[in-house]
Amino acid sequence: MEKMNAFKRKRLFYSLVVLAITQSAFAPLSQAARAPSSKEKLARIATHIVIGQVRAIYSHKEEEGIPIVSGYEYDRKVAEVKIEKVEKGKISESLVYVRYWSRAWKGIGLPPPGGQSYHPQPRNGELCRFYLSKNSFDGWSDENQDGGYNVVYLNGVQTLKK
Repeated sequence: MEKMNAFKRKRLFYSLVVLAITQSAFAPLSQAARAPSSKEKLARIATHIVIGQVRAIYSHKEEEGIPIVSGYEYDRKVAEVKIEKVEKGKISESLVYVRYWSRAWKGIGLPPPGGQSYHPQPRNGELCRFYLSKNSFDGWSDENQDGGYNVVYLNGVQTLKK
């Protein structure tokens, strides 16, 4: 009877060790997508908040990494927005160009952990509220120092009803 209990304890111990090793090995691959920010957080990060109609969307694709083996295909986008109202910050122009991106994994196997595409993304003709960052942290990085307007990552676009 005691030999059976010792066997069961060893078996349980080894099962737990295998489970722990498996979980730690695959933990980086199972990182969850980033949760959307609240309106308060978006407003805190944004240097400018505008409401406007999307007049046009321009984009270009570029690849990062080693083609086929590992890498993302980025679709860098710029939306031309006719401003109807400025809720935060000062913008003297009636037209603003805002930047955002989407990406798709083109490598072999599962993509590495990291950020997902902006969501939602504006469409041509839509009236939207844009949370924008100019020359400051945009929720993704602080490399935005060129005077352009980046949409606050991840969900800095809100579609409004006309």
